[in-house]
Amino acid sequence: MPLLRNPLCLQRQHSRRSTLKRTLIIGAAWVGDAVLSQPLFSLLLTREPDQQIHVLAPSWTHGVLGRMKEVHQVLDNPFRHGELSLGQRRRLGLTLNRESYDQAIVLPNSFKSALVPWFAGIPRRTGYRGEWRQWLLNDVRQLDKSLLPLMVQRFSALALPPGTAPPSPPDTPRLTPHPEAQARTLTRLGLSTARPVGVLCPGAEFGPAKRWPERHYRTVAQQWMREGFQIWVLGSGKDHPVAEHILQGLAGPAYNLCGQTALDEAVDLMALADRVVSNDSGLMHVAAALDRPMVALFGSSSPEFTPPLSAQAHVETLHLSCSPCFKRECPLGHLNCLEQLLPERVLSRFSA
Repeated sequence: MPLLRNPLCLQRQHSRRSTLKRTLIIGAAWVGDAVLSQPLFSLLLTREPDQQIHVLAPSWTHGVLGRMKEVHQVLDNPFRHGELSLGQRRRLGLTLNRESYDQAIVLPNSFKSALVPWFAGIPRRTGYRGEWRQWLLNDVRQLDKSLLPLMVQRFSALALPPGTAPPSPPDTPRLTPHPEAQARTLTRLGLSTARPVGVLCPGAEFGPAKRWPERHYRTVAQQWMREGFQIWVLGSGKDHPVAEHILQGLAGPAYNLCGQTALDEAVDLMALADRVVSNDSGLMHVAAALDRPMVALFGSSSPEFTPPLSAQAHVETLHLSCSPCFKRECPLGHLNCLEQLLPERVLSRFSA
């Protein structure tokens, strides 16, 4: 089972293993949600500094977990969404039993996600009630959505005794770029920071109803280049054709980096951004956790539950009668919630 030591983790010296608590986090399945779990890790260490935090999470989230100094180890959760694989989960749990964890905190609300710490025999297993999994947990919490409206609050509350409210306003997630790795990535991609950097994030794994139109992104890129900016477009390999269309024919330094960086490399590059425009996506939360000046665009989704948590992040949404609909594709076929969100409105946020 892959187990990666985080070079950013807080290092502590202990004379005896018995004095060192080990906490296993069953991590979130989405990049943005993984970013929002960082305040939980910070709160755990604030309350009990003599512990190691290990996170069992899908491989595609490792890049952000590796840029959290609180995370000591990142372990690979190999299970696909919806996959039970009861025997494999049991084998993984028995393997983790050797690590002698004191507590497991289960962030996903599914029955399946609580199986591994139960098979591992971890003495204290913390998580919210749901999906008939209360018999797998022995520190079962009842979620009050009215008291904990934000996902980051719901995660952080699991670090506290039952009934204790997390900090309000919530702590903001923080990622820490790796300077040496950042320099290597710049060299590999032939990038320079001689000009100010404008980052565009036109992707959204959830679906088209979260994606601002390519022509709007193109207008932003054109204006920034007139102001002397270079353009970096970040995203996955799936976003590469979209980025090509956005940048087609632009005169000046503009780079399609979609699919050319691992997630940890994207974090390091995002840390160099002077401006960011992003759909509601994992990279939006990355930019917020790096405290970059940003406009975050919301169409079919709502900023009420998972907003970008940064004083430098501005949310733009039109509040149409048909949105948020939380659909992957516009059920009305017009996508007015994003089509009518004009680039001039976004650009004005950076000149205010």
